[in-house]
This record gives sequence, structure tokens and C-alpha cells, in this order.
Amino acid sequence: MVNPWRGEVAVTLDGERRVMRLTLGALAELEESLGDDTLVALAQRFEEGRCSTRDVLALIVAGLRGGGWEGSAADLLRAEIAGGPMVAARAAAELLARAFMLPEEG
Repeated sequence: MVNPWRGEVAVTLDGERRVMRLTLGALAELEESLGDDTLVALAQRFEEGRCSTRDVLALIVAGLRGGGWEGSAADLLRAEIAGGPMVAARAAAELLARAFMLPEEG
């Protein structure tokens, strides 16, 4: 069961339901994968509806890793996400929003 107050979002990966969460460590990994890009720029792209598949992949990987998954971006490239790219993008956007949402905003 996901706990939205902890910033958790669920995704089904290769038939297995997994919980994603952007912990501080996951956010650090995400920043590293973004290179010169920033989390603020990433959030703006999602808000403006101009996120890339690279953005979605980076967020999903970071969220899965924050939830305890030990895979990598290469593993995710071969994985089946239930619902396809649109569900993955929606989950990534929700994950990013929940990571920076105060409980009283939910």
C-alpha cells in the first residue's frame, strides 16, 4: 500500500507492484543523472507538459531506487510498465509533485 504522505507512488513493473519514493539519496542520484540540468527545470518541464522520455525514465529510476529497488536505468529499459508510457509519465509527474508537497497541500 502506498502512503502519499511519504511521497509514495505505485507502479507495476514486469507484473510486480512496486512503491516509488524520492528519498534524499534518490534525489541526489536524480540530480547526478540530470547533469547540468536542475530539479527546478525538471519540475517546470512537467508543469508545462514538455517533459521528455529521458525525464520520465530518470524520475522512475530514482523513485524505484528510493523505494528499495536495486535495478538500473538499463534494467528499466527492458522492463514492462503496466499501462505503458502514459502511465509511466503520469506516475513520474505524481512522484515529483509528492516529493515537494507539504501534507496540508494534499
